Amino acid sequence: MKRIVLTLALLLFVQHVQAEDAKRLQNVPYGEHPRQVLDFYQAQSDTPTPVVFYIHGGGWRAGDKKTNPQAFLAKGISVVAINYRYVQNAVKENVEPPVKAPLHDAARALQFVRSKATEWNLDKQKIGATGGSAGACSSLWLAFHDDLAQPDSEDPIARESTRLYCAAVRGAQVSLDPKELRQWMPNYGYGAHAFGLRNFQALIDNRESVLPWIKEYSPIEHVSQDDPPIGLFYSGEVPVVGASPKDPTHSGIMGLKLAERLKEVDVDVVLVVPGVKDPEYRNSTEYLIDRLTK
Repeated sequence: MKRIVLTLALLLFVQHVQAEDAKRLQNVPYGEHPRQVLDFYQAQSDTPTPVVFYIHGGGWRAGDKKTNPQAFLAKGISVVAINYRYVQNAVKENVEPPVKAPLHDAARALQFVRSKATEWNLDKQKIGATGGSAGACSSLWLAFHDDLAQPDSEDPIARESTRLYCAAVRGAQVSLDPKELRQWMPNYGYGAHAFGLRNFQALIDNRESVLPWIKEYSPIEHVSQDDPPIGLFYSGEVPVVGASPKDPTHSGIMGLKLAERLKEVDVDVVLVVPGVKDPEYRNSTEYLIDRLTK
């Protein structure tokens, strides 16, 4: 009798381990570079699940895809968390501008996830991007940029769409244009490394020569009426355009300006910044759960 009980216990343990393994895949490559890998956390469902697509922050120079997916998994939403090439990796590979590497890696990872929709039981239409700081900037770039899909490509992954169902971000940089950023915040000084320049003054001095890059890689430049719903979440000070905040790199002033642009073209936007009373959503997690499960 004891032997039967032990055998059953062992079988249950093995089944539990297999189930847990099925819920998570680590370091799945979506490209050839060591940083072009992602983690997949599968929500248990008999029908295709929505997806949260997490892009970590770190200035495109540091950071990692480690995340806690439990809040989403509990609501039947699968999670993908990606690593990507840093700008310093791009410099070594002669990618110009360096920011092209992390942004296009994010796009490629998104296409890869869509290519796995059947195998991973995903609803490829309901994908919402999220992240903080540089990961937030990358998420917004994906949300606003025209579709990078190549329908006639021989590569089936490249044929997949890069458009999003929604995005909810924290402390996002919305522009890489030093001129407008300094108009919004006189003490702003972030982003020169995106274009391989040594400091913000060099970005100001060379603005005209890198203007095509600024136009291509600033999320706000791609805003159009067909963009998905956006949630913008900022902490810190009450944002006042023209002020010099303590943390300009993550200031809600950028959220104010992006929300203004989105409203001009009738894109659904939720902006939560210090000073907003009784917000509909307290954070990006609440926003994504609500939007992806409707």
